[in-house]
Amino acid sequence: MKHKETRGLLAIWAGIDSDYVAEYRKWQNCQHMTERVTIPGFYVGRRYQGVHGEAYFLMMYETSDTKVLKSAPYLNAINNATPWTREALSHYQDTVRAIYRLICTIGKEPSTDAPYILVVKFDCDTESGAALFNLYKDEYLPKMCAVEGIHRGRLYEVDLEVSNIKTNERRIHGAGPGRERFLALFEMASPDITSSEAWKEAQLPGDQDSIERSGKPENMSQELFWLDFMMYAPKKSH
Repeated sequence: MKHKETRGLLAIWAGIDSDYVAEYRKWQNCQHMTERVTIPGFYVGRRYQGVHGEAYFLMMYETSDTKVLKSAPYLNAINNATPWTREALSHYQDTVRAIYRLICTIGKEPSTDAPYILVVKFDCDTESGAALFNLYKDEYLPKMCAVEGIHRGRLYEVDLEVSNIKTNERRIHGAGPGRERFLALFEMASPDITSSEAWKEAQLPGDQDSIERSGKPENMSQELFWLDFMMYAPKKSH
């Protein structure tokens, strides 16, 4: 389902109590995601499962912008959680919840949802942080998105103001934004891409002088997920 480019992103990483995973999926499929995508400004919700963790999930909601995630309809929803939601959130573990604004997109939205997604989080907080960030955005990101099987790459920056709003739901799961300032998402056709020679070469510096001047991203982590469930907003809410 195609829609205009969304510029806001809500991302929630969480482990789920192993004996609650089936009920967690049922709750999100049958109640929670429907509630979220019918809020004005929400476009799509997706749930991903960690490739290497059966009870580890990434939930993402794309919105028109980050303002949607501090709007009255959204805050009303998360401050008045249903009993089922309160129960489900109590089974979250090691939760991270952050809200991001889109910086740039390379590639086009795939005609169908990509089955895999690589999530890269990092910081550029060295003295030459601006140069390092521009190097990642202008050199690394395009090279990685040019690898066969990568549908689209998107780069985001955390919106700390909106991420840190205190809500009743947050009091249950206790999550806030992580320490990393930037988030890159790569939509992939196959999980094998990240182990390919083409992918490894794409992450090598093309200009060693630039690397020596700017340094390397800090606190970098990579996680691979497969698409478990998605739901698009009804057209009337666009």
